[in-house]
Amino acid sequence: MKISTKAEAGTLESGDIHVEVESKEEPGVEVDLDSTVMKLYGRQITNVIKDTVKELGVDGGVLITATDKGALDCTVRARVKTAIYRACESKNYTW
Repeated sequence: MKISTKAEAGTLESGDIHVEVESKEEPGVEVDLDSTVMKLYGRQITNVIKDTVKELGVDGGVLITATDKGALDCTVRARVKTAIYRACESKNYTW
């Protein structure tokens, strides 16, 4: 899977998490996280985001910008997956 455009999922009004995905020049996953529970769960949220990107097999560099308001791990995964699917150059993906 290759990121071809900037995409997002979730809203700030939903009270869980808003995620933006875009490609970057350098390989690897970069996460820019702003969270209301950063001190307690920041590392866990970052790990969930990186694991989800790895699970989807995204090629190249990816920048994930997330604004969290206390979302559960399953919601974080869902938002990241949705944003990545929306950003893919090929819409031939399976759920």
